[in-house]
Amino acid sequence: MQAVAAISQSALAHNLAVVSAHAPQAKVVGMVKSDAYGHHLDLITPLFTADILAVSELSEARRLRPLTQKPILLLSGVFTEKDLQEAIQLNCHLVFHDLSQLAILMSSQHAVKLWIKIDTGMHRLGIAAQSLSDVLSQIDNHKHIQIECIMSHFACADEPMHPKNTQQLDFFNQLDTKDFYRSMANSAAIMSQVKSQFDYVRPGIMLYGASPFANIDEQLMPVMELSAPILSTKTIKAGEAVGYGATWKADKDTRIAIIGIGYGDGYPRHAKNGTPVLINGTLCTLVGRVSMDLICVDIKQTNAQIGDRAILWGNDKLRVETVALHCQTIAYELLTGVSTRVTFTQRA
Repeated sequence: MQAVAAISQSALAHNLAVVSAHAPQAKVVGMVKSDAYGHHLDLITPLFTADILAVSELSEARRLRPLTQKPILLLSGVFTEKDLQEAIQLNCHLVFHDLSQLAILMSSQHAVKLWIKIDTGMHRLGIAAQSLSDVLSQIDNHKHIQIECIMSHFACADEPMHPKNTQQLDFFNQLDTKDFYRSMANSAAIMSQVKSQFDYVRPGIMLYGASPFANIDEQLMPVMELSAPILSTKTIKAGEAVGYGATWKADKDTRIAIIGIGYGDGYPRHAKNGTPVLINGTLCTLVGRVSMDLICVDIKQTNAQIGDRAILWGNDKLRVETVALHCQTIAYELLTGVSTRVTFTQRA
């Protein structure tokens, strides 16, 4: 018996439909980088109905291409002639975000679809706005390069009222992009910044059923249900401690379950005492420090037995956002951190 991550196909389809409901006029770039946010590329086929799929780097495009014929947006772009040729063979659209990439692109003897990324204030990837006109004039004379889209990225979209959102959007709108498609909205902006949706939207975390905001969004359905078996149960006497470091002591006789999952499986070691775990429909609480292979849970409120499965996240009663809050992290980190020791399966 071991930990299992069951990936819901119906939830994936539902969440993609939520994207279309929020931005019905836009084409959808399905973000499947980092092995589909930890959900495994071969288990997220409902997302392959998106107009285009996006990955971070060429190694991800190699893994994705045998699974779908949809165009792939390569967010890192290319920096070498070899990578350019492979990206073209894989039918990748390329993001151009640094002036050093221009010479490689201009050397192409084959058709290239290009997305130009502008830095509107996040100050991560993206060329300066003042370079755009010069780049466009150089590319305009190249018979093989077609500019598909001008794009940018919000720094604070997960805080809908943050003034930087309006500043970046205004900056982007001032660019001379009337001849091209435009894209700026990630999950948070899709749901809160209607004026940023433009021609392409780029949903990520919302596709996997987690809210991009601090609060849970009930319209999204959890996709990954992470569960593990109860391996043992025992009663801890009042005053006795559990786990490494003796960080938790029973204030009264307490029945606990030892569950077969730990940080070696991707369950966060920094989960605090009291982090919820769902067992037989009842929310129980983590006690003691998370080990590599095991966690301990207070089960005094349920008749849990050896062999019952505990849900660590991915149920309507226990969302991954809730666990992330108890761990002082974000859902993205938990979902992408599930290890290869966990068995991944498909569910309805």
